[in-house]
Amino acid sequence: MSTPPIDLSGENLTEGSFFNGRLQVVQPRSGYRFSIDAVLLAHLAIVRRDDVVLELGTGCGIVTLMMAYRRRNLRLYGVEIQPELAEVARHNVTANRMQARICILNMDMRLLSRDSISERIDMVVANPPYHQPGAGRRCTDRQRAIAREEITVTLDQVLLTARGVLFKTGRMAVIYPAQRTVDLLARMRHFNLEPKTIRMIHSRVQGRAELILVEAVKAARPGLFVEPPLTIYNPAGGYSQEVGAMLKG
Repeated sequence: MSTPPIDLSGENLTEGSFFNGRLQVVQPRSGYRFSIDAVLLAHLAIVRRDDVVLELGTGCGIVTLMMAYRRRNLRLYGVEIQPELAEVARHNVTANRMQARICILNMDMRLLSRDSISERIDMVVANPPYHQPGAGRRCTDRQRAIAREEITVTLDQVLLTARGVLFKTGRMAVIYPAQRTVDLLARMRHFNLEPKTIRMIHSRVQGRAELILVEAVKAARPGLFVEPPLTIYNPAGGYSQEVGAMLKG
């Protein structure tokens, strides 16, 4: 399952644009490619005007880039363990002229501490691997496997890292499969990241929730608010009005 180095000349990459062409993003033609999860996380995570945001497992940097585009006062860090993806993320940051506000770190998030970053982190965002070892078919592509399966990092390790870098009242936003809602809420509380809001995400109005977006606050008092559900697709098969607006910026 070895992954060849990324050729930034373009042969091994595909190009895409968002927000009417104002944000340009490349990603590997094969291997890990971001999905609608990333778009939802970037838009639904509630940030404040001058927040410093840390993304754990940034991939090609799409979440960090979208957050930076939408909020011009944010400063952001993206951590990515796979060198080839970190290289693509840095390319995307430079191509969109955001290098003054975004820093991509190629490192194992389990080694991350407050000393790794020169600024106080206000918020952590993450789309963690969600397949537990031995559950279901193993992905044969290494990039996709690391992003989706708990190979290099588990949910507990993601939450432990977030707790370590956040100060009291720091926030965390996580998008995760709805089937693992209990796991996420229980482990967040275990790591002193108190779930404060949850939003169920459905592909279609009549279907079961497939994803959840949970925001937690470090060392906060208990009290969970359930937000109105979000539907990704309309009855005709296109994006819903809310998701369509996200893609327009």
